[in-house]
Amino acid sequence: MKAIVIGAGFAGLAAALRLRKAGLEVTVLEQFNQPGGKAIGWEGVPTGPTVLTLPEIPRRIFAAFGAVLPELKPVSPLTRYTWPDGRVFAPELDLEATLAQLSLREARHYQRLLRVARAMYEGARGTFIEGTPPHLAQLLRYALRDGLKAHPTRSLAALVQSGPYLTPFFLRFATYLGANPYRAPAVLHNIAWVELGLGVFHLAGGMRALADHLFRLALAQGVEFLFGQRVLQMQRLPGRVDALQTDQGWHRADLYISAADRHFTLKWLGLPLPGYALGVSGFALLLKLAEAVPLGHHIYFSPDYRAEWQAIAAGRWPQDPTLYLHTDGEAAFLLVNAPPMGRAEPPEAEGYARLLLDKLAQVHPLPIAAWRAMSPQDYSLTAYRGALYGRAPHGLLGALRPGWGVAGLRNFAQVGGTVHPGGGVPLSMLSGWNGAGWLLDRTRGGNGLEP
Repeated sequence: MKAIVIGAGFAGLAAALRLRKAGLEVTVLEQFNQPGGKAIGWEGVPTGPTVLTLPEIPRRIFAAFGAVLPELKPVSPLTRYTWPDGRVFAPELDLEATLAQLSLREARHYQRLLRVARAMYEGARGTFIEGTPPHLAQLLRYALRDGLKAHPTRSLAALVQSGPYLTPFFLRFATYLGANPYRAPAVLHNIAWVELGLGVFHLAGGMRALADHLFRLALAQGVEFLFGQRVLQMQRLPGRVDALQTDQGWHRADLYISAADRHFTLKWLGLPLPGYALGVSGFALLLKLAEAVPLGHHIYFSPDYRAEWQAIAAGRWPQDPTLYLHTDGEAAFLLVNAPPMGRAEPPEAEGYARLLLDKLAQVHPLPIAAWRAMSPQDYSLTAYRGALYGRAPHGLLGALRPGWGVAGLRNFAQVGGTVHPGGGVPLSMLSGWNGAGWLLDRTRGGNGLEP
């Protein structure tokens, strides 16, 4: 059997490896001239994800082929948080070292909310992360067994109230799924446990290096890659996809997997686009440095975090946004949250970039030799309207990701960060691997969904 995978990002690479392991002839079509998706990078500077969580996911995929993932180093402090009044908080892998930075009242809040996040994550993991997209019976079982741990009647903002510093600290984790934290359900608090409890890891060369390792593994297994192939449409017959057209010609296979944004996929299939609200976009500065600086992850909070998100919800660009800064040697990556395209007229990119450079110079001066901006327009090449995670995870139903199936097409699956189980490097890989296994199961009898 022959399979075609659209996209050579983390989800597409994982899907291609899963199909190849099952013995299929696999071809990956990629619009860019190299693998990596959002993590392609610019001359050694990251363009997207910067660190890895849940390292057991890529390790299991490599182990499935008798390979070993290159060394991952735990990061501690995890991230250094700074508020406008000069308060600094840098949580460590060691809980006691973390609590020592907090007041007694803050320490009680921190421990309480960490326990809540862990209970949420461990209760939800089997249903919403490791498994297939849950059906109604599975959702009911989860609700009966673990549903109360998710605080279903509460918002995230109500759950994490813990003072002027820890409240925005805990709210920020919901942005990892593209949520406005003031509109997110309490269940998204589980993300805090992934970073604070399970840890953050760094790979030499960053996430682009991880994509390259996956790419080389796929090549070694015989996966074919066709770069510079922009998908135009997919031809449907009753119950299946028959062919796929790129700007280079037509392709046919037995199975098809799209690891592209769900909106792009539906458009290629000629299906209606969903009407749900989109999550946030981003504006990034890719910075080349004149000299090396230490590896570090920094958050510089805005003076009014709630007002920042009110502006984004209204489609306005925050003029004093929270800054996320990643530094690694002679490269740095600066990111702020922004509304997706279509909400309002975006500011002129160079002017907004210089505003951010001025703010960065005030809080974290760097020896910048060259820079490049990435706006929602740039991110729209891989994300519909620049919304980095697809659907906005607001409300309990919004927190559920769309499934892998599309319109009853039995030989087709949709995987990646805009569908189950969600965005970010490890979940995208899990979506690609497990989604490909799901497609094999429903078409020819796969041999299990777990790596």
